[in-house]
Amino acid sequence: MPVYNSTSKKAEEFINDEQIRATLAYAEEHRDDLELMERILEKGRQYQGLSYKEAATLLECEDPGIIQKIFDLGKEIKEHFYGNRIVMFAPLYLSNYCVNGCTYCPYHMKNKHIPRKKLSQEEIRAEVIALQDMGHKRLAIEAGEHPAENPIEYILESIGTIYSIKHRNGAIRRVNVNIAATTVENYRRLRDAGIGTYILFQETYNKEAYEQLHPTGPKSDYAWHTEAMDRAMEAGIDDVGCGVLYGLNNYKYDFVGMLMHAHHLEKTYGCGPHTISVPRVRPADDIDPDEFDNGVPDDIFKRIVAVLRIAVPYTGMIMSTRESAKTRRECLEIGITQISGGSRTSVGGYVEELDEEGKFDSEETAQFDVEDRRTLAEVVDWLIDLGYVPSFCTACYREGRTGDRFMSLLKAGQIANICQPNALMTLKEFLMDYASEETRAKGEALIRQRLEMIPSEKVREICRRHLDEIEAGNRDFRF
Repeated sequence: MPVYNSTSKKAEEFINDEQIRATLAYAEEHRDDLELMERILEKGRQYQGLSYKEAATLLECEDPGIIQKIFDLGKEIKEHFYGNRIVMFAPLYLSNYCVNGCTYCPYHMKNKHIPRKKLSQEEIRAEVIALQDMGHKRLAIEAGEHPAENPIEYILESIGTIYSIKHRNGAIRRVNVNIAATTVENYRRLRDAGIGTYILFQETYNKEAYEQLHPTGPKSDYAWHTEAMDRAMEAGIDDVGCGVLYGLNNYKYDFVGMLMHAHHLEKTYGCGPHTISVPRVRPADDIDPDEFDNGVPDDIFKRIVAVLRIAVPYTGMIMSTRESAKTRRECLEIGITQISGGSRTSVGGYVEELDEEGKFDSEETAQFDVEDRRTLAEVVDWLIDLGYVPSFCTACYREGRTGDRFMSLLKAGQIANICQPNALMTLKEFLMDYASEETRAKGEALIRQRLEMIPSEKVREICRRHLDEIEAGNRDFRF
């Protein structure tokens, strides 16, 4: 039986089944130990994070008083490190051709009635212009795994196309990549293409369940998939994004597995994941979520978000339009720092207009149903009403502040003098170029208020000058 070793590069050693089960047993045994919970919470208040064992124990507790303290601490930590900024992005689906047999995904190879589509470079150009006209600056590109239809050369060419397009005042300044596990050499090519974060969801860390969910195709190799982040970081991509798909397997098991993975990356490479995503299974073509009996109810889901925020205080946390506006609002308060807006999960969906039934033709190619169907403009207006600063910032990536360099700034409390002014300037761009008069008025008031809260007087004055320059028609200032 494999032995747990956090710095091993073998999947079954740094994600160790025996260690996870022992952790879950300990958490269940101590679920009513309120003194222990208070000690764990007190450690969390030091803003240094928790071990996966401590986090699992906290998640197991059902005491209402402790649960409220978990939410309160998640909110406190989020505000301490990230303030009221919410980073905005959109997914861009390039192709739904796939050779894998994943049982939870409509792109699986045996699904013969879903229309297959792959965007040409000209079609990508049209999609990107549509996204730029919404106001987006940051994309996450998605593609099924297919060596003939979606080779690495296609992905690289698509990234080049995306970065090359400048339409009116629009520009995509950061392209994150969510594609299948690949080789160190291919990760180097992605790094050289200027990607932001490499994102790969584990789906589940339970090897037995993983192999049942992925019966055929390259993704069926648990070790190859689980060790992908190691290969990416060895290739020089130091911003990586993890996630599991809640609902496929026991959520407690996967919660521990993901934190174990984060611990492994921190110990081995000096920097944990840049982001953690928290998707739940959604309906899709040929997929019925009721087939999976591990559903995570909303109250448990919120606790997962809050405990993750306490456990990994420096890590960005992403929530997509899979979730409702209500769930997203509640989770923004306790840990989420990045959300998508105006998303289409279909290939070619951004260039389409709604039909008479309020749907898009391309929804037949969608990977999953979207719950929050509001436009980006509506989401931005909503965030401003809630007191958040919608941020389209990509400065740290473009200034080389990635990996441990970004984390060191975050830990030192310098984000308020870097990310906050960058957020205000990119919001100003959005208000000038894409917002309604009503949203612009509210946004300008928020910018004036938050500008005075920038700690450094020098930074504050530079930011004020740049805001005036944006008003005059100039763009793309950054700290």
